[in-house]
Amino acid sequence: MLRKTVAPHPKLTRLELQIMEMLWNQPTASIREIQESFPARKRPAYTTIQTTVYRLETKKVVRRVKKIGNFHVFEALVSREAAQHRLIDDLLALFGGSTQPVMAHLIDSGRLTLEDVKEAEKALRELEKKEKPR
Repeated sequence: MLRKTVAPHPKLTRLELQIMEMLWNQPTASIREIQESFPARKRPAYTTIQTTVYRLETKKVVRRVKKIGNFHVFEALVSREAAQHRLIDDLLALFGGSTQPVMAHLIDSGRLTLEDVKEAEKALRELEKKEKPR
């Protein structure tokens, strides 16, 4: 898997992540379409979504792909995986880079399943194979 290392991905707020979630599920959308994707009772104002999308554009996380009439259509420039990696790195930084507190919490809360552990072991074996000198 190839990763771009041009610049680290910017930190995203909760609302920015919700907007990105919509764009990851639907490749392109207008501000109105993004706003209407929120549940009616928790729907932010159009101007709130507009301001947030423009901030995402400034952060180079989304871009305008076309203009239809008076509105622009946007697409995600950052993948879900890249955003998740940034969030996980930020979380681990809170613990001085140690994964132990996070793993302990996942175990204590019952969120870490035996299947998860088996997948992790498989990924570690694959990593070990790649790192072994030939």
